[in-house]
Amino acid sequence: MADIKSLDDLKSAVAGSAAAPAATEAAAPKAPQRDKLGRSYATGKRKDAVARVWVKPGSGKVVVNGKEMAVYFARPVLQMILKQPFTIANVEGQFDVFATVAGGGLSGQAGAVKHGISKALQLYEPSLRPALKAAGFLTRDSRVVERKKYGKAKARRSFQFSKR
Repeated sequence: MADIKSLDDLKSAVAGSAAAPAATEAAAPKAPQRDKLGRSYATGKRKDAVARVWVKPGSGKVVVNGKEMAVYFARPVLQMILKQPFTIANVEGQFDVFATVAGGGLSGQAGAVKHGISKALQLYEPSLRPALKAAGFLTRDSRVVERKKYGKAKARRSFQFSKR
């Protein structure tokens, strides 16, 4: 520090010392987050639905609220939504999923479980994060139903106007 003669030298010295630890943290890979049973946990949300999701290595079995995925989500489109994170990450049939979901309708619940699966997969195996992030599966879809306002029939619709 004795060779610092001006304010610019001081700024560059401080910036250099602060940048070094940040660079090493960014280069170090994240550690997997798993519980004592070897599972990763994440919460997924979509509209009013909230899903609690546990992911562990297995045969690809998906259980939602105690029922098989095909029973709980009977529509093929909703089953496809749940399988998307595994397809993007190229890990189909390698993980078992146990999820509990509440609130909203079936479509919102499927989106919440998909969000939770994506987050749990990247916590279990951090190397899957770039693929899931690029597909947009780690981003919470923040669109929710707008609330009803007083003096309105719905959120924005006015009552019918009567000329006479």
